[in-house]
Amino acid sequence: MKALYFAWIRERIGLSEEDINPPEDIKTVDQLIDWLIAQKECYAVAFANRKLIRASIDKVHVHPQASIASAREIAFFPPMTGG
Repeated sequence: MKALYFAWIRERIGLSEEDINPPEDIKTVDQLIDWLIAQKECYAVAFANRKLIRASIDKVHVHPQASIASAREIAFFPPMTGG
């Protein structure tokens, strides 16, 4: 699946996107974040405050317990404000 990173999450990871292949036992957005954090220090820094992390799967906003089973794309971004 393709992972996309936006705003300060992108800055902390150092990538705007990448292809990832989590193990089959990773089933939810939260578990995916845990797996990413275990991969490299930059992910731990980027995802340090999960209350500030939003996610979308295939361009649809989802909650942390959402299944990633059929995801082609997952995006991580901070809360957005309008203006």
